[in-house]
Amino acid sequence: MYSNIPVKETKQILDDIITRNSIDPQAKNETLNWYEIITKQNYFMYNDNIILQEDGLAMGAPSSSIISEIFLQHLEHTKLPSIAKRLELINYFRCVDDILIIFDTIHTDINTIINDFNSIHPKLQFTDETEQDDKINYLDRHS
Repeated sequence: MYSNIPVKETKQILDDIITRNSIDPQAKNETLNWYEIITKQNYFMYNDNIILQEDGLAMGAPSSSIISEIFLQHLEHTKLPSIAKRLELINYFRCVDDILIIFDTIHTDINTIINDFNSIHPKLQFTDETEQDDKINYLDRHS
């Protein structure tokens, strides 16, 4: 998931959040400078080669979880309400990149949900796992 988080777009989201909350200009500049430094150090080693990742967040970097959360919560606040209302979703839960959606098959179906979620952002791709034997696979556990 981290490698699919758009760095420039997320910086703009962070800038908008800081501006909307009337954060001190010096703190805003320091935060956005921190963001630039962190996201430009975006490299990893593979087969003894150092690879610079063009876009997305670095896998394993502690900052990646925080930055991805900014992006994902933005999408959840701006895109999800209209989808949830249109599809009459009963509930939505997310933990990092695992999502549990509860819905009534009378009002919608999983394919419609997946298609709508996949239209939220071109960098994000959602897949489905439905319950098997009255159990769901959520957070890599069969509950």
